[in-house]
Amino acid sequence: MRELDRLVDDSLVFTGPNGAVYGKKDDLDAHTRGLIRITRLVPSEERIQRFGEIAVVSVRMEMAGTFEGADFAGPFRYTRVWRKQEDGWRVVAGHVSAVLA
Repeated sequence: MRELDRLVDDSLVFTGPNGAVYGKKDDLDAHTRGLIRITRLVPSEERIQRFGEIAVVSVRMEMAGTFEGADFAGPFRYTRVWRKQEDGWRVVAGHVSAVLA
């Protein structure tokens, strides 16, 4: 959990697959409390665009696990916005959605 805490910026704005918006505390709490359990995570189709101190990463993930007690599995698309800081890169924004086609 320490690594996730280091990589996620305090100002995180993350939109989940249900449309809810989460902050850093929400994200860390969900992992700590077991609300999110990922059992399979296979990345593909990664695309990275860098704009100086900002990088936008889009990746397709074949995933499986549980979210708030409900099973999920299938392809998802993540977008994350990273900002370079003095102590390294941190995620400042993100979004995940199911791939329907």
